[in-house]
Amino acid sequence: MATMLNRALAACVTAVVFTASSLTTAAPCGQASSTQDDNKRTVTDAFDRWAQGGTTFFTDLLHDDVVWRIKGSGPSAGEFRGRDVFVDRAVRPFASRLSTPVRPTTVKIFADGDHVIAHWEGSGVARDGKPYANSYAWIMRMQDGKAAEVTAYLDLAPYDDVLRRIPAPAR
Repeated sequence: MATMLNRALAACVTAVVFTASSLTTAAPCGQASSTQDDNKRTVTDAFDRWAQGGTTFFTDLLHDDVVWRIKGSGPSAGEFRGRDVFVDRAVRPFASRLSTPVRPTTVKIFADGDHVIAHWEGSGVARDGKPYANSYAWIMRMQDGKAAEVTAYLDLAPYDDVLRRIPAPAR
């Protein structure tokens, strides 16, 4: 009899602990449960707008003073401090060599605290008519609803090939 009572007491204590922990982390119905959810929604919405033809992705998503790191080896790897610096030195030189911009074709978004990971596939067409396709993983540290730090992983060979193969347009 004592064994049954001990088991019942243990089950009750476990239920109380589980219920209490659930109550302290759950949000009221209809409200975001955390900053993590808000961050994930912000990134998801930005990717959705971009996929539908939007052109303000980097302005919408990045802090003015973002630190963007492209990992890997090759001429395009490196660190860019500031959204304008990143756009001027990495985004525009690449985009200017395309006849159709890169658009996300599949996107998976994961969030953990103030970090959001976007694993996505993108494709476009270079000005010489050849397709461009790549897989990306961007790890973003969010701050105040915008990405303050981004570490970008992609296959730099096709990216650098477009930069090497297609001359920059005359200004």
